[in-house]
Amino acid sequence: MYDVVIVGGGPVGLFLAGELGLAGCSVLLLERDREPSSPWKALPLGMRGLNAGSVEAFYRRGMLEELLKASGADGERIGADPDAHEPPAPREVSHFAGMRLDPADIDAAALSFRLPGPAMEGIMTSLDAVETVLGERAARLGVRILRGVPVEAVTQDGDTVVARAGGRDHWARWLVGCDGGRSTVRELAGFDFAGTEPLFTGYAARVTFADPQKLDLGFDLTPTGMYLRTPFEGHLGMMDFDGGAFDRSQPLTREHLQTVLRRVSGTDATLAEVHLASSFTDRAMQTTTYRNGRVLLAGDAAHIHSPLGGQGLNLGIGDAMNLGWKLAATAPATAPPTCTAAPQGCSTATTWAATIHSSAGPPRTSASPTAPASVTSCKKDTASHSTSPPAGTCTTRRRAGKAGSATRPGR
Repeated sequence: MYDVVIVGGGPVGLFLAGELGLAGCSVLLLERDREPSSPWKALPLGMRGLNAGSVEAFYRRGMLEELLKASGADGERIGADPDAHEPPAPREVSHFAGMRLDPADIDAAALSFRLPGPAMEGIMTSLDAVETVLGERAARLGVRILRGVPVEAVTQDGDTVVARAGGRDHWARWLVGCDGGRSTVRELAGFDFAGTEPLFTGYAARVTFADPQKLDLGFDLTPTGMYLRTPFEGHLGMMDFDGGAFDRSQPLTREHLQTVLRRVSGTDATLAEVHLASSFTDRAMQTTTYRNGRVLLAGDAAHIHSPLGGQGLNLGIGDAMNLGWKLAATAPATAPPTCTAAPQGCSTATTWAATIHSSAGPPRTSASPTAPASVTSCKKDTASHSTSPPAGTCTTRRRAGKAGSATRPGR
């Protein structure tokens, strides 16, 4: 039996697996897709932004150099000499809903806790790069990864949880669903998912433009939406203020995408061909609890919202780092049950705030019926929900067993 089974081999599941492996837990990761690579993870469609907090998480775990190399990023542009007396002024501050922010407008003197270090800025990367670095780390730490095994059932009793995947039952003390916005674990384990309906439909595509000169590079805001054309050939992003009306079960045809592009851009630009395309919305939802018995959720499985700005990826990495040490202190059979409630509190409150403020609607107050109860109690309980492990945490070190040794025979 494993200490923890993780369902989902994306950045959140892989980061969490590494955190647990670092603490000596035995970990099995189950991933639905057979291959780790995909056009949706490689540039340009897989392009993502990591904020400074996420970059620092990689630095803390000794992965920053690998991440920069895999991402083609310049380490000198994101860091500073730790021995410097003053930190450099912010160099990049990304955008807000497509509106570029000028770092010169930031009063660096007001940021009293911004200290010099190697990870002070965000970077542009790809899902391929992030997952490659995290996957290699997880493997080095003894995590067992099975691919091509979609989860079919999740059952639990007071002491164990069982995930059926690939025709076999896999037993563990805990199970964490990191399997995305359409989480199978969330559905099978009976989590409630509450929130707001969408106000726009977004599109990401790789196309061939018949007349690319008609579309400016960068973000372009219009009365009916926004479009983004990057330096990558044929890379197109669009946001259509349609009230989220597009039926995502319909195929994304060239005709539909061209109609949206012309409406949003206010041009008569023509799409000669569509190679790959997907749609998304700003639907903002969150589970009412992050834990149900011995099943927990993290990343998009626990909360979804507009993906603009890479907020889902960055919140998910924060989930994994916050949950990792707490679960590692609890998961081994020899550990006391001291941290099992901890993933619920301030992490939930922080994510709820991000979910609400990333939506197109007005922010809600703490009296909102969709706000988790932990939002109102978080400030009273901050000390018990630290995102960094206290001294002495996770002193029990155990290596993962040989392949198959933790799966009960005949299951």
